[in-house]
Amino acid sequence: MTRTIAAFDFDGTITKRDTLIPFLSKAAGPVRFTSVCAQLGVLGARRRIPLNDRDTVKEHMIELLLAGRAEHDLRTLGESYARDLLTSDRLRPEVVARVAEHHRAGHTTILVSASLVYYLEPIARELHMDDVIGVEPEVRDGVLTGRLTHPNVRAEQKSIRLRKWLGAAADGPLEGIEVHAYGNSSGDHELLAMSSPAWWLGSAKKLPSGAAGFRPGTLRV
Repeated sequence: MTRTIAAFDFDGTITKRDTLIPFLSKAAGPVRFTSVCAQLGVLGARRRIPLNDRDTVKEHMIELLLAGRAEHDLRTLGESYARDLLTSDRLRPEVVARVAEHHRAGHTTILVSASLVYYLEPIARELHMDDVIGVEPEVRDGVLTGRLTHPNVRAEQKSIRLRKWLGAAADGPLEGIEVHAYGNSSGDHELLAMSSPAWWLGSAKKLPSGAAGFRPGTLRV
């Protein structure tokens, strides 16, 4: 019997835009956030870290903004932030509807995202999703160290982490498993490549090979 998994990216796929930067700004406060961005060279003409190295930028930002914070506080903030996202117009209703369709069809639904688990987990719970693969800060004695427990969940890490979650081999065909994947950016290409069908919510001009443009409507199972 084939097991069906529906794997969704979050930012730009379920949501209309990025959610991590606003969360980090809220967690640190706008003054601290702006100061750290300037320190990293993210703002202004003098950029010491190449902006195309998103993993490095993110790791440094999380270290400088969140190290030393109590995990309980971040989880509380994440719950509040998730409620704000769920009750605003920042989610794509047509994609939320697709998540619900997969759920009703008995498929396993999972978020595979480069955003923080602190707000992804409550959102997944509200959308009746089964699990979350997201960015997990390292915690010791209830306090964030500033490091990550795993590499950033982007690009090849999305397929690596999902295969591990599935208990599948690191490469090759997925025996007895059908993956429906949804993404919108270059960071989702590897996730889409391991899936069939693969649904694209990004620019039509950047449609990856093997993917199809997402269209709202009834899920065909």
